[in-house]
Amino acid sequence: VQLQASGGGLVQAGGSLRLSCAASGRTFSNYAMGWFRQAPGKERECVIAISASGITAYYVDSVMARFTISRDNAKKMVYLQMNNLKPEDTAVYYCAAGWRIDSYAYWGQGTQVTVSS
Repeated sequence: VQLQASGGGLVQAGGSLRLSCAASGRTFSNYAMGWFRQAPGKERECVIAISASGITAYYVDSVMARFTISRDNAKKMVYLQMNNLKPEDTAVYYCAAGWRIDSYAYWGQGTQVTVSS
């Protein structure tokens, strides 16, 4: 599986961005998909994920009311809608695919999200 993330950019606090992740491969619908982020000087963390069956899991409490993950299996796409962005959301965001929602084997190249205050 190859993943291509896009949609990052510079946005003011309170703004929104929608990240997209395009996947290749014939078994996309069988994969759990996750969005990770890595801020400068910090370890990469899983933010939110969606199982093959469409169940969402949040891993960062601060995004629960602001971020939404969705997938379109027909288009082999996964999306991250980010609303009410905060400066602390600034990071490189990566999409990942795996056979389980807690285990990822394939990674996209990352897209930079910068939120200005």
